[in-house]
Amino acid sequence: MPINSFLQYLQIERNYAAHTIKAYKNDLESFQEFCRSEFDLHNLLDVHYGIVRSWIVALISQGLSNRSVNRKISSLKSFYKFQQKLDAIESSPLAKHKALKTEKKIQVPFSEREVDEVLEALKAKGDFKSVRDALIVELFYLTGIRRSELIHLKESSVNLQNETIKVLGKRNKERLIPVVPILKKSLEQYLDLKREIGFEQGWLFVTEKGKIIYDTLVYRVINNYFSEVSSKEKKSPHIIRHSFATHLLNKGADINAIKELLGHSSLASTQVYTHNQLGQLKEVYNDAHPRSKKK
Repeated sequence: MPINSFLQYLQIERNYAAHTIKAYKNDLESFQEFCRSEFDLHNLLDVHYGIVRSWIVALISQGLSNRSVNRKISSLKSFYKFQQKLDAIESSPLAKHKALKTEKKIQVPFSEREVDEVLEALKAKGDFKSVRDALIVELFYLTGIRRSELIHLKESSVNLQNETIKVLGKRNKERLIPVVPILKKSLEQYLDLKREIGFEQGWLFVTEKGKIIYDTLVYRVINNYFSEVSSKEKKSPHIIRHSFATHLLNKGADINAIKELLGHSSLASTQVYTHNQLGQLKEVYNDAHPRSKKK
């Protein structure tokens, strides 16, 4: 099946997280069902752009936002690019498609105070779960690591002697992240506790039963703890990644160095954090400047 082979490619070759692969699967199966029910078309390789346009219209009529539609179409584009690589099709039916216009959302990072409050609360406890969760928060905030990268860290990825962590990022690209003293201390504490319990070496982060952690667990850790200290609408691992980059920029760090730490392939991906700063500056200006509201 074309869909199954594509999903295997995302898992094996691209090292995508399980929740991302599931999203691709849902999008493709939804489109496949649309093709069957509306056009009696059973082979996705026979699709033309007119069918894709009809699906877009149907999705919008269902009340989906342009952003959500674009995400689904992005799944289709990736699928057909993959089929081109396999020479299963000559050209993609979405070759000339232009994304629907969307409003750019500024994602608000956590403040330094919010991060400190979460870590202080967690470090006040000494049980395995609290120590592990504190390290998860600290690792996100001190390295800017992605959720899928954190989940798949192995103990062998951590070199405390050299004070580095080897991360396997997107497209199987490796990068080394420096371990600062406070993070080194937390890693040592966690690994010692892990040994005391008797968990075998292997995955760095494990559940209380010794199994590798998973996407929803990591999301819950961030969402639950930060909900206690923050009123921000979105609380997720990616927001801590935003916080990592934004706070470094605020302290004068070079954007190219941040790009390398985040594992971005281009500077354009990193520059979104400078846009965040601009958005925040505009808010401060509009709220505080005596002439900002004058016509």
